[in-house]
Amino acid sequence: MDIIKSIEHEQMKNKIPALKIGDTVKVHIRVKEGNRERIQVFEGIIIKKQGGGVNATFTVRRISYGVGVEKTFLVHSPKVEKVEVVRVGKARRAKLYYLRDRVGKSAKTKEKMGARIETKEIVLKEEAVSEATEELIQEAVQAEVEAAKVEVAPEEAPAVETETPEVQEVVDTVKEEPVEVVAEEPVKEEAEKKDEE
Repeated sequence: MDIIKSIEHEQMKNKIPALKIGDTVKVHIRVKEGNRERIQVFEGIIIKKQGGGVNATFTVRRISYGVGVEKTFLVHSPKVEKVEVVRVGKARRAKLYYLRDRVGKSAKTKEKMGARIETKEIVLKEEAVSEATEELIQEAVQAEVEAAKVEVAPEEAPAVETETPEVQEVVDTVKEEPVEVVAEEPVKEEAEKKDEE
């Protein structure tokens, strides 16, 4: 079960909108058409919220050309770009199914007078941020330990430096001698072959 929870936790958004039933909202959805991607806005009243965690959903209802249309969105879906609150409504129920039978003005919820229209967000992954800071602290400690090891290493470093110039001198002498010998011998052999012919 821990594996499933960890996978679900990765799929969850860091911040989700604070949704209340009865509010009129604009849901910005990413729509892909062929190669292009655009954002489409669906405006309506939230009639229900259900589920929890990754599976949390909310249903938005609106009347379009005299026909009631309901869409259910996953809160943590990557296709839901953002949710804007347009109007704060009064609701005394958890599910507003009675709006399905109504038409016109009665299909709306009453507006809370004097309510501020704010698009609030709930922060879910503060723990992840604190875990990340702990990991950074551990990495910094490891870097300091490695730096301490490097400080011990310079005592050995001068011995390595004295060895390298000797190696370079040997390589230079080895390079010079064979080049001269190889260059002279083939010329002599070719000259002797020409004389013999």
